[in-house]
Amino acid sequence: MPATTRPAGGLAALTAGLTLMTGLTLTACDTTTTATPDATATATTTAPPEATAPPCRTAALTWTLSLLDGDGDGAGAGQGDGRSGARLTAVNKGSGACLFAGYPGLAIHHGKADGIEGAGSGRPAALALPGRAAVTVDLRYTRRGTPGAGTWCVRQHEAAVTAPHDTAGTVVPVTDAHGKPAVLDACGETIAMAPPRRAGAGT
Repeated sequence: MPATTRPAGGLAALTAGLTLMTGLTLTACDTTTTATPDATATATTTAPPEATAPPCRTAALTWTLSLLDGDGDGAGAGQGDGRSGARLTAVNKGSGACLFAGYPGLAIHHGKADGIEGAGSGRPAALALPGRAAVTVDLRYTRRGTPGAGTWCVRQHEAAVTAPHDTAGTVVPVTDAHGKPAVLDACGETIAMAPPRRAGAGT
């Protein structure tokens, strides 16, 4: 029987074709893309230092209690509503930040019997106080002699104050708007306190 002989050229073409198909298959399968890392997804959010600051303590603050213009001599015109005004200020004495979270304590006593305390409404936002920064609280009270003031009155040249959530207090002298000694003459059960607000550094 005669032997069957395949042309060498045909085998070579078949081999080349298979090789080409294999290369195309591998190329087509190798379509994996590498995603570029998202910088925002991997970034770690860090809270500002003030957010983790310790609470402000009474002794770490410099306090002042000033009557507004016309309220230190007993002859002021008030604010048009029969009430007088004053301002309590606290300055952070340290170099690090502290958190002033809430209303400060304020009490004005005349001896051991009569007394008036400060009272605020709601829960004010916590304020971060960097070094030398100040917070102020505006006060409103009914002065002696005002119609309807009543007889529960206190006349005093100083007040006891405490930082929010602190138990140790300090005594602050009352001054007029120019920094001179004055007397706060208030009637009623409470002195209204506005929410604390930040003031300029070094105030």
